[in-house]
Amino acid sequence: MAFDAEERRLGYRLKLRDLQMLLAIARHGSMGKAATALAVSQPAVSKAISDLESALGVRLLDRNPRGVEPTVYARALVDRGVVVFDELKQAVEQIRSLADPTSGELRIASTIAIASGFLPAVIDQLSQQHPRLVFHLSAGEASTTYSALEGRKVDLVVAPIFTAALDSHLAADLLYEEPLVVVGGAKAACSRRRRLKLADLVDATWTLPPPESLYGAVVAEAFRSEGLDVPRATVFTSVTAVRNALLATGRFLSIVQGSVVRFHLPTPQFKVLPVALPTTRRPIAAITLRGRTLNPSARLFIDCARKIARQLPRAI
Repeated sequence: MAFDAEERRLGYRLKLRDLQMLLAIARHGSMGKAATALAVSQPAVSKAISDLESALGVRLLDRNPRGVEPTVYARALVDRGVVVFDELKQAVEQIRSLADPTSGELRIASTIAIASGFLPAVIDQLSQQHPRLVFHLSAGEASTTYSALEGRKVDLVVAPIFTAALDSHLAADLLYEEPLVVVGGAKAACSRRRRLKLADLVDATWTLPPPESLYGAVVAEAFRSEGLDVPRATVFTSVTAVRNALLATGRFLSIVQGSVVRFHLPTPQFKVLPVALPTTRRPIAAITLRGRTLNPSARLFIDCARKIARQLPRAI
């Protein structure tokens, strides 16, 4: 592989340690805090920035009363510097996995419902097969999981796909399709009926995901498809434990992801009501950054997830 003159110049003058110091300054907002985080002296940090500015021929930091702020040139370097260090980290993980493919660390982000049901089933099976694998699992709203992936804080995301097509920088391994289902307390009067429509339940008291959330929008779509508005008697909350507590009273109904029923709510307290919600089906996928070196442990995880997904019933 031949290097051109510019690449050779950068190889001599642009050092990874200097770039790391710039990333630390951008993260912490001051040279002093960056020096503390990296366990080096503040003069060493100042020299690193000076060397970078000399190598690039631009000013990288502006000083203000609160500390320092990266210039537009520094921001361009920081954005790509994050990628550089992420790829280096992935390379180290790949080397470790090549030496021992049954060990490694995997960082996953997912929605709360999937992280409460489907993912533990995958992790349980995979950890039995490869007990030296280490898993870091975070859960939140679907939008935050995508942000974690794009910020390279996780290796992959397991989440619903809400749009007709993913952005071009994302790649998806489809796992299964998941509908929403209506659930109520086992003692609720409507739980004894064999056939129901949303229109039959419009006067019930509900607890639903917030309307501004991605799944809240899907719930609203389900009501609109039946010519209905979202019931006024509704407690909106994104906290699953709160919705479960309200359901347990027997007074409330809710609409939840099917995986919650398959894995997380098979208790006598709750019952799935016979209400069809065909417009709510969404594909669940393992999503990664296109072009990013995939952690070998992530490939093991995706293969295992596909195997378990094939065992799921097509209907709730």
